[in-house]
Amino acid sequence: MTPRVVLVGPMGAGKTTVGRLVADALGVRFLDTDEVVEREAGKPVAEIFVDDGEPHFRALERAAVTAALEGHDGVLALGGGAVMDPATQEQLTAHEVVFLRVGLTDAAQRVGLGVSRPLLLGNVRGRIKQLLDERTPVYESVARHVVDTDGLTAAEVADRVRAVVEDEVRE
Repeated sequence: MTPRVVLVGPMGAGKTTVGRLVADALGVRFLDTDEVVEREAGKPVAEIFVDDGEPHFRALERAAVTAALEGHDGVLALGGGAVMDPATQEQLTAHEVVFLRVGLTDAAQRVGLGVSRPLLLGNVRGRIKQLLDERTPVYESVARHVVDTDGLTAAEVADRVRAVVEDEVRE
């Protein structure tokens, strides 16, 4: 049992919102690894970062990603930083991965002030740019498909994701 599609991308790309729409359209379950980590830890990601530190969060995230890649058969959304783990990168090679690409302007508008996003403390726009610069090459390297999200509604992005997934099934 493996995911039908795995969505990767930075915060603000719409992985959770789009993932839910794609899952509904395909008639499958949706799973977000950040939500799994929060459930397991009993607290929000932001609190895990503050209380336990980023290394602890990343260990929980790695376990959640591994379990989901092995046992979830619907649409899976990974946290923005999950792909930075080399073991996760290796695991993703066997999956249908779609990178939801978002530009700096749209990402900054979507995440707002980033109060619930621990990696954005301080200069939100500058930090988003830094994360995009660091992570985009990795997202591109693990993805079989790239869907641009700038200027599109979540429904439009979901339609594009569904189209690439359905095209893969037909081939």
